[in-house]
Amino acid sequence: MLRHHGRFPYSPWTARRPESWPGGRKLAVYLGVNLEHFAFGEGLGAELAPGGPAPDILNYAWRDYGNRVGGFRLIQLLDELSLPCTVLLNSAMYSHAPELVAAHRARGDEIAGHGRTNSERQSTLPEAEEARLIAESTAAIAEHEGMPPRGWLSPWIAESAVTPDLLQEAGYSYSLNWCMDDQPVWKTTRAGRILSIPYPQEANDIPSIVARKDGAEQFAALLAEDFAERLRQTADGIPQVMGIALHPYIIGQPYRIRALRRALSVIAAERGTVWMTTAGAIHDHCLTWPEGSIP
Repeated sequence: MLRHHGRFPYSPWTARRPESWPGGRKLAVYLGVNLEHFAFGEGLGAELAPGGPAPDILNYAWRDYGNRVGGFRLIQLLDELSLPCTVLLNSAMYSHAPELVAAHRARGDEIAGHGRTNSERQSTLPEAEEARLIAESTAAIAEHEGMPPRGWLSPWIAESAVTPDLLQEAGYSYSLNWCMDDQPVWKTTRAGRILSIPYPQEANDIPSIVARKDGAEQFAALLAEDFAERLRQTADGIPQVMGIALHPYIIGQPYRIRALRRALSVIAAERGTVWMTTAGAIHDHCLTWPEGSIP
């Protein structure tokens, strides 16, 4: 027997029930906008080019461009197309770039937890320290937003063996860490369960643009093709979730936002057919489905 995570059983796609999203729609689309802050001269971070000795100002400054410019440019695009989003927030952003967080708050966007900073991984911490990371990030969001977040995406999608347990015990209702399905899935924890909502590792600008070196047009085409195929597939009555993961320091570059506008315009034009929503609203609607509908 191979080692197993023990969080959820295998469930084939062909065994799913034909439930619906609001209005009888079968495809839910949400945008996950990652607002991240990084330590200067230390810790983790995506790279535009291979980093040199610390302080690596090239890559640090490239990442901070998203907080100074790219994030506001992305908000302009979301406003233009009247699209909601789920903000995946490093709590360090409250001290580093509070104006950017406030701009999302003014739009009514959902704020979800994304750790303290993407300069660290929670998966390498002892349990007590990981619990403190979650608690500190949660408390900061609750203080500034007037309510705690309900969803969590770990920095670098990194989980320890007890991360789902700690999140559920901290009051979280859903997490976005696992990319194993196109529908929400219940994960068991030592004190209950937590909903896993699909978060994309393909329709995501970091794997696409940073890792695979896709151009702006390739990434936009990826989104449009992914959407078109899902729209076609959901004609069979089985609902799907399409997440789109965006990082302002990457997608907020002018030539990339131009390509993104074309792709999101295609998706937004189908808002009468698909549910343009947030991860939190997906969680809430799943609770209206009969028990057993979610694998």
